Amino acid sequence: MNTYKLVASIFALFLITGCQQTRLSANSPLTDQTLSPLTDKALKTADEPQGQCIFVHEAKHENHAPDSNQAKIDQALEFCSSAQNYWEEGNLEEALSNLDSAYALMLEINTAENSEFTQQKEDIRYLISKRVLEIYASRQIVVTGHHEAIPITLNDHVNAEIKRLTGPERKYFIRSLNRSFRYRPFIVQELKKSGLPEEISWLPLIESGFNTRALSPARALGLWQFIPSTGNKFGLSRNHYIDERMDPEKATRAAIDYLKELHNLFGDWTTAIAAYNCGEYRVLKTIRKQKLNYLDNFWDLYQSLPRETARYVPRFLATVHIVNNLEKYNITTDKPLKPIKYESFDIKKQVRLSEIAKAINVDTETLVSLNPELRHEVLPPEPYTIKIPSDHADRFIAKIDTIKTTYRQSPRYTYYRIRKGDTLSGIAGKFKTSVNAIARCNKISKKSCIVIGNVLKIPGSQYTASTKTGSRARKKSKRITYTVRSGDNLWLIAKKFSTTTKRIKAVNKLSGTRLSIGQRLTIDLGDKGSSKNVSRYKVKSGDSPVRIAKRHNMSLNRLLSLNHLSKRSKIYPGQSLLVE
Repeated sequence: MNTYKLVASIFALFLITGCQQTRLSANSPLTDQTLSPLTDKALKTADEPQGQCIFVHEAKHENHAPDSNQAKIDQALEFCSSAQNYWEEGNLEEALSNLDSAYALMLEINTAENSEFTQQKEDIRYLISKRVLEIYASRQIVVTGHHEAIPITLNDHVNAEIKRLTGPERKYFIRSLNRSFRYRPFIVQELKKSGLPEEISWLPLIESGFNTRALSPARALGLWQFIPSTGNKFGLSRNHYIDERMDPEKATRAAIDYLKELHNLFGDWTTAIAAYNCGEYRVLKTIRKQKLNYLDNFWDLYQSLPRETARYVPRFLATVHIVNNLEKYNITTDKPLKPIKYESFDIKKQVRLSEIAKAINVDTETLVSLNPELRHEVLPPEPYTIKIPSDHADRFIAKIDTIKTTYRQSPRYTYYRIRKGDTLSGIAGKFKTSVNAIARCNKISKKSCIVIGNVLKIPGSQYTASTKTGSRARKKSKRITYTVRSGDNLWLIAKKFSTTTKRIKAVNKLSGTRLSIGQRLTIDLGDKGSSKNVSRYKVKSGDSPVRIAKRHNMSLNRLLSLNHLSKRSKIYPGQSLLVE
């Protein structure tokens, strides 16, 4: 019952002191990222080693309490960081125990000694209370898997979108509705498995019109319109040959993971859907600016959100209302796209879809529709799982050995992030090209200054080019410079770069945790596992990521992160993986 006591004590504190959310200043150490939980990760595999956080757990029971306010704040932040790690591992009790310890330290701080600690104390107390409630809520979701249906509010904003979709945008709406018949059955099935409202299955209609290749000016792609960074975060791979943001099944699972995370954070679906459009951090900033306490009501935020997002939620609600009342709006679907039944085959040769289509006597467009993640309608050189129409599966099996192998072409471009000490000539030499070629490709002068952290497009380079040189560059470039922004604090910066607050303080010779906007910090990128030698391991038959991680005494998360894989990624014999 310790959890219930802790929650009750926090609520009592809020009643006495008032909601801390209204006290946060623009320069508060608490930022949007602080409030972003990863609740869906509570179901992580139990195969991961749990030892990396044991020292924090043991430290709670040792008798060497901090002897100053600053030391107590530092230790409280360490407990918060440890709690986040336990939460991501699914160990909710230890997460709550660490937050309890952090909370106890905050109660010991005497702000009368130094008023500068008042804001830090209040921020951390608010962080702890928010996190405890989120963990408690996530435990309920993990047990029941239930989310309430989305309420359809028909206010002036929603009615305005209904008029647009049934008026000037009627043709677009009907075309999108016709395409939805191919993809919605799978989406609804996955939503039901995850316990999410079925109404979410209509979100792709306003995102992409159910077009798997829809591309926005912001480079958002696919049914669910993932930008590259968010797609990568949720396990969608992207290279010269494939972009899984265009795979309706993989993108749907990624979107569900993202929406679950957003709902766990905000508590209601309308706000979660708004955050899906403009990002959780933008919505959190808007919430923090509210003069009144935010009570899970999207319409309290409506006027303060970006115009596109402010329209996004009413447009979604309007869509759900219309599809539930098609007769009322005289809308019919005369050309619905039917789902294509398929079978999957692992193929180890690089061939064009057009060659396969010719061999099995099917339209190339059918294969493109089944395998939309293929960027150039050609299979990658690595083993690939291809989808073939079920009624052509036997013919594919009979003909696969006779299908002509495509000549492996080098990608036209690769990308390189500029590091400290780089020059255009040095980069050109590394990738066996010329300064002029790089300058033309990036539309810059060959005498232009290049900025650390910017990405250059390198022409005519293979992905394997200059592997040894690249490895040496990584070994030399273990530190970067980070400029402190409004709302940053040491804990968040450490979390962002997968390091610790202690390491940042040591590298930058900081005596406390106070930061100032514009301050430049040196971040040691090699902190997490940098003391270990990284080597390559060739995957063998029967291997799995869990077995490989255990064999090399690594956590599964570390192995996946090191190789840019997700838990759904497939590995195959002969594949080369980085291990420690």
